[in-house]
Amino acid sequence: MRYYPAPYDRAGVEQWIARNRLRYKDDGVGLWAMELRETQALVGDCGIIRQQVEGESLYEIGYHLRRDLWGQGLATEAAISCRDWAFANLSADRLISLIRPDNLASRRVAERNGMTLWKEVNWRGLAHSVYSVEKSSKL
Repeated sequence: MRYYPAPYDRAGVEQWIARNRLRYKDDGVGLWAMELRETQALVGDCGIIRQQVEGESLYEIGYHLRRDLWGQGLATEAAISCRDWAFANLSADRLISLIRPDNLASRRVAERNGMTLWKEVNWRGLAHSVYSVEKSSKL
């Protein structure tokens, strides 16, 4: 939660879960649980969600990983799987990741996922880098 405005309390977590359930209902996509193959331990989430960015509705690849597992390629593996799934199953020509500019680890994951910096925006009152990848570049 370092790059969020504040960590979620219990009510915030409940709202987050409700919001994600609505995403599945309304958009047909959302965040999925990330588990370690070896132990099936829950270690984070990743997936595709719809975001409004400067008046445009775009599919975003999002990922959150338990801090003690950073640097092992798990977020990159998840992001690549999300990218490939989205291009195969959604009518999307572009996928994005909204990343706070100082979140270097997430920026590296986006770059390993074939994304490049597309633009900088003020999103929900905070500066964000918008990384993107186009379907044509992955065919």
